[in-house]
Amino acid sequence: MTGRLNSAQPYAIGLFRIVIGLLFACHGAMSLFGAFGGVDGNGATAETGAWPNWYAAVIELVGGSLVLLGLGTRAAAFIASGAMAYAYFKVHQPMGLWPIENKGEGAAMYCWSMFLLVFTGSGALGLDRLFANRSAASAKKPASDQTPVAA
Repeated sequence: MTGRLNSAQPYAIGLFRIVIGLLFACHGAMSLFGAFGGVDGNGATAETGAWPNWYAAVIELVGGSLVLLGLGTRAAAFIASGAMAYAYFKVHQPMGLWPIENKGEGAAMYCWSMFLLVFTGSGALGLDRLFANRSAASAKKPASDQTPVAA
């Protein structure tokens, strides 16, 4: 059973990445475009350039989209994890020690989920892997198979 689960691990990580990236991007779309009811449920958006809300929303939308696609997953997840750590300690933690007390469960979960993706990578089904396979295949071609490029 362990062998079977281990062989499915890249696909489980890929699905995890897709779901986390989608949900994270939805938070950014909510703040930037008023999607899903907006910031306060009334269609409100973050004021353009306002620190830190607008910048967090951009990180959520762009970082979540990159993680969703599996493109630059480790770097995007690292930045997103840092943004959520900042959100937790700056916004939530002053209201109480535990995430359940200070309404910081989402920030803590996204922080640690993205942090995990920094170490696991995109898993299966990601563009990172597709591009890596293409570059590895082209690197294995013998020099005689490659056509010269005119200057």
